Amino acid sequence: MLSARLVTMIENHAEDLARSVVGDMQGNPKTPTYSKLPTEALHRRVHEVFRDFGQWLEYKPDETMKRWYGDLGRKRYAEEIGLPEVIYALLLTKYHLQDYIRSAGLVDSAMELYQERELQRLVNGFFDKAIYYCVEGYTEEASARLEASGWERASVSGAGK
Repeated sequence: MLSARLVTMIENHAEDLARSVVGDMQGNPKTPTYSKLPTEALHRRVHEVFRDFGQWLEYKPDETMKRWYGDLGRKRYAEEIGLPEVIYALLLTKYHLQDYIRSAGLVDSAMELYQERELQRLVNGFFDKAIYYCVEGYTEEASARLEASGWERASVSGAGK
């Protein structure tokens, strides 16, 4: 893996990173509903992403990511959290991770700078997919609930399926 040392540091600091992200989610004015969610459950979910970050980047297939983040979207819809808030919570997670990578201070050579930039690119790609699958799960859940009440799917997703 490119920059295994940075990934290992992320995984080793998963607890601190998760605590920081959850604190931000629960105190941020753009994610007010997260302050009503159980801190332990949020922490567990964020911690799992950081703890297994190398596996997410290298080994877990897209189907696993689709299932994991699709389930998150469905769960957040069921908890009545607005989609903009859900997306912003994922962005907060991404921003905390990017800040950690930048502040880790491991760049001593041009090669390490390249590895850090490559890891940042991978982080961006990871969260792009996470947001996509989360939105997909969220809209599927919203559509299913609306269809059960007699509404058409197109009224939720605009896709007209």
